[in-house]
Amino acid sequence: MKCVLCKHGTTYTGTVNVTLERDNCIIVLKDVPADICENCGEYYLSQSTTAAVLDRAERSIDRNAEVEILRFAA
Repeated sequence: MKCVLCKHGTTYTGTVNVTLERDNCIIVLKDVPADICENCGEYYLSQSTTAAVLDRAERSIDRNAEVEILRFAA
């Protein structure tokens, strides 16, 4: 697909690290599957991957984690 951010690159399938922050909680998910722009590096997550990332983040927040680093496993 064509990158909607830079409009020049096309995307390839790979993995990225996603960092989320809410209030005093920081969650880093490593090796998240994504489509990544070869030109600017912008990444796009599928709807199901986004839902899984947000679910894991909510569970970390519910446990009152300040900083948590997780390896994403689909």
